[in-house]
Amino acid sequence: MAQAEGRIAHASLICAPTGEQALQKARELAAAAVCSGAGKKPCGVCRDCRKVHAGVHPDVTTLSRLADDKGKQKQFITVDQIRALSADAVVLPNEAQRKVYIIEQAETMNPAAQNAALKLLEEPPAGAVFLLCTTRPMQLLETVRSRCALVKLTGEDAGAATEAAELARGYLKAVNTGDPAQIFRWCARNENLDAQAVGAFLEALRVLVTDMLCTREKRGRLSRAALMGLVALADKGTQYLKVNTNVKQIFGLLAVDALPDGNRGNTID
Repeated sequence: MAQAEGRIAHASLICAPTGEQALQKARELAAAAVCSGAGKKPCGVCRDCRKVHAGVHPDVTTLSRLADDKGKQKQFITVDQIRALSADAVVLPNEAQRKVYIIEQAETMNPAAQNAALKLLEEPPAGAVFLLCTTRPMQLLETVRSRCALVKLTGEDAGAATEAAELARGYLKAVNTGDPAQIFRWCARNENLDAQAVGAFLEALRVLVTDMLCTREKRGRLSRAALMGLVALADKGTQYLKVNTNVKQIFGLLAVDALPDGNRGNTID
């Protein structure tokens, strides 16, 4: 209920079986924190929600391990990264009422970074929200865990998130072929899903496409323009769900508008 009303804890520890599930939940909470729509939050359709889904909201920052000079991800999140985050957190938001910081694989913070994070969680700047994602919470200091509200994805929540992520990957695999017939077949196989499952699938699709745009995921043959089009398509599908559009019609939209006419059979940059 608190999330629906936009009341988000200043710090949450999001525990999930996979990093992707934890990150997806963090983005949902981030959208709820900055949502400017009326009613249930996140509304999914306001400018702030759309920016969060597209990975371009100036007040939502994701912190992860840096890469070395060979492009390989380093072993730890460092104390310097947390200090930089702390310095940014005291600056007023650009557009929203709050600033949100998502820390991926929070358990990879080295001891100095965890201690710096503890100080930040004990005396958080006004209007700052911290979302710590982890699959191994016991690797975090007990003092860090105790300063956070626990958001645990297990059972049905985790299963639904996994199913939604698999559907998103399946759809993108079909789109990646550039073959309209394969996309139509995939949509026809899944058009009997209920509205709740379709909503979760569309959210997972946004997350996965955003990761491709930000190079956290390989995008295959899909061009940047095609990926941006898919984000817009997921947004449109979500809006249609909100006005009780038939699920089969939404999958028809996903089949017909998956590829720009000029990119059918050729989605390469």
